[in-house]
Amino acid sequence: MDYDRIADLSLTIESVASERHERETSSDFTRVTTEFALSGPTPNGDGTVTGRGEDVTYETEDHDRLAETGLPGLTGEYTFGSFSDQLATLDLFPGGAPDREVFRNYRRWGIESAALDLALRQAETNLATVLERSREPVRFVASTRLGESPTTDRLEVLREQVPDLEFKLDPTPEWDADLVAAIDETVGTDAVRILDLKGQYEGTEVDVPADPELYELVLEEFPNAIIEDPALTGETRPLFEDAGVRSRVSWDAPIHGLEDIEALPWEPDWLNVKPSRFGSLASLLETITYCNERGIRLYGGGQFELGVGRGQIQTLASVFYPDGPNDVAPRAYNEPAVGDGLPASPLTAPTDPTGFGSHANR
Repeated sequence: MDYDRIADLSLTIESVASERHERETSSDFTRVTTEFALSGPTPNGDGTVTGRGEDVTYETEDHDRLAETGLPGLTGEYTFGSFSDQLATLDLFPGGAPDREVFRNYRRWGIESAALDLALRQAETNLATVLERSREPVRFVASTRLGESPTTDRLEVLREQVPDLEFKLDPTPEWDADLVAAIDETVGTDAVRILDLKGQYEGTEVDVPADPELYELVLEEFPNAIIEDPALTGETRPLFEDAGVRSRVSWDAPIHGLEDIEALPWEPDWLNVKPSRFGSLASLLETITYCNERGIRLYGGGQFELGVGRGQIQTLASVFYPDGPNDVAPRAYNEPAVGDGLPASPLTAPTDPTGFGSHANR
């Protein structure tokens, strides 16, 4: 199994540090993340090498408390597998429980991905080499909202920069036939690869209540788009009875591991893979293997990463699902104002000889 190849990697941690990142985003909120740096000896013992990972917990207060308390002790000699097992026993929120339990997975992933990065660097290798896989160019889409009073202005500016760009959009109850016509005129409905209905975020700020009229509109007017995270209610469920419609449905927010896939209302054709939701590399790789065996198509998803986390989800896409409509666009796409020189899809395959993704800005 893929995980077994990684679990046996040696890992020595001599010091732990963290750095806070903060930035405004295209979705009109201030994003805060924490980047972890785990350092240990180089393979020949004459220097130090550092592995990095990113905690994408969404509550700023959780990052503030972490800066005050620090993490539990992580230094020592391990295998990657034994470190992951140890991490599962620790309270990674010593300053107080997070508002949402899934944030525990987010923080664990941030630390575990730093440990993976360090273990690979100490072994002078990279993820693809260990797994005997290739690194391929990554197809990506630009994820963007159209505003509270939705317009196609941002789509138009992005298309001027990158003529063949594809999109992931978040429909809201304000969408109507006129807006759909404007989208079609601006970029073409076939360029919209994913429509995220955000029906699985109940109790959060981004939740969009089930709206049968909205659902019917997007199902009919975007016949080739993947439909992500619908809320299945008495009013909306009939829209998803047809097998052809079900084949277009993807799930994101409910998926934290294999058991969540098995609990879905039908076996999916598509899944959005956000590694931070899984918490551990073992759970992530187990799920990817399960999906590959069943022909479930995958694409990567992001969490407004500000540091190395973005490059790491791009690396995973490059190794496991490079041809999907990956929501892993370079960070420049998340800036509030569209800048010049945006990279076009596909992203070139990572070429870093060691580690779990580049420490450079991507």
